[in-house]
Amino acid sequence: MKQLKIKDNYLLLKKWWETIDLTNFEKSFLNREIISFNQQLLRLKEKKIRIGVYGKSGVGKSSVLNSLLKNDIFKTDIINGTTKEIQLETWTIKDQTLNSLELLDSPGFDFCNIKFPDKVYSYISQSDLVLFIVSGDLNRNELSEISSFIKDGKKIIVILNKIDLFNKNELKEIIENIKFKLPKDLNIPIIINNESNLENYMTKFINQYGELLLTLNCIQLADKLFLRIKEQRLKRRQKLAQSTIGKFSTIKASAVALNPFILFDVAGSFALDTALINELSKIYGLKLKGESTRKIFKNISINNLCLGVTQVSINASFNLIKKVILLTAPFTNGLSLLPYGPIAIIQAAIAVHSTKILGKLAAKEIFIRSKASFIEPAIMIKNLTFNDPEIFNHINIYFSNRNLNSNFISILP
Repeated sequence: MKQLKIKDNYLLLKKWWETIDLTNFEKSFLNREIISFNQQLLRLKEKKIRIGVYGKSGVGKSSVLNSLLKNDIFKTDIINGTTKEIQLETWTIKDQTLNSLELLDSPGFDFCNIKFPDKVYSYISQSDLVLFIVSGDLNRNELSEISSFIKDGKKIIVILNKIDLFNKNELKEIIENIKFKLPKDLNIPIIINNESNLENYMTKFINQYGELLLTLNCIQLADKLFLRIKEQRLKRRQKLAQSTIGKFSTIKASAVALNPFILFDVAGSFALDTALINELSKIYGLKLKGESTRKIFKNISINNLCLGVTQVSINASFNLIKKVILLTAPFTNGLSLLPYGPIAIIQAAIAVHSTKILGKLAAKEIFIRSKASFIEPAIMIKNLTFNDPEIFNHINIYFSNRNLNSNFISILP
């Protein structure tokens, strides 16, 4: 397995972050994401893994942590909902390759007195590993929460607690039911919390995968921040692109409406369309050369062939009518000029509509071809080769759902 050391990963991500030049608005608007990433980057530097515990009320989340710590640090009670906010404690295990382990206890996700349940989920989802505690078969709500973590690319371990409530056959049936409900391709571990079973499993797991989980979570948080930055910048560029397309639509409409000669219409329209594409390329940060412009025109022409043929045909017909009107004007004492205005208006409307469509197609083509001004954190994952599906089947779900082109097409003009 080819794997960079934590120090190398830290330096790569630190360098990536230092290359990003944010505006004051971006710093303010993305403050929460920036803080989360920088906290994770610091944990990567310090080799400090964070393990979040999650589950519904009354399943014994705090007691599971206390059994790992061998100390009653987290408050427990027979009444459900004893934990009302996120609590953190350091855990030390033998032979660990990391400098520190943090255990996060959380309120039950179904506890009605939580002020900000979304914040609790968000905080746990930023952990490097999630221990999902259950005290029996999975219900619909628990399965929904697990699915959310899976979509977010989190590595999950299901801990079956309160096993003393079941006999051997019932316990076996519960485990089989849980396995049946979980995705088969992810191989999510189901660990029984009895005696030293959980501690031994966790010690072995952290020593084997701890550094990798810490690194991947840092890259993932960096990627989420990258996507938020790109989204905000595209929204600002959307307004500028729409204004540019509107300006060129007006110019083309005026030129087409006033000009009676089809050849000049075609040549003028082509020149304006070329200028429009160049302006849009500047807005979206793509430097176009002659060949690049031709390729974009080719793709646009293929996608917009019917519109182009129709536009030329209509303009040719209207221009012919306009010529006839001009030629017959002297013989009709100018009465034949009356339809000239409405025809010119129709041509102008067609020019505006076609320019807007071309502008949208061009913006889409340019966006797909353009590159960010800084490296995508996801590329760091692609540049590493790992053979162990235990971790990467989870993170791949997140990256398979982050198709940049599809996600941002809606923010184009």
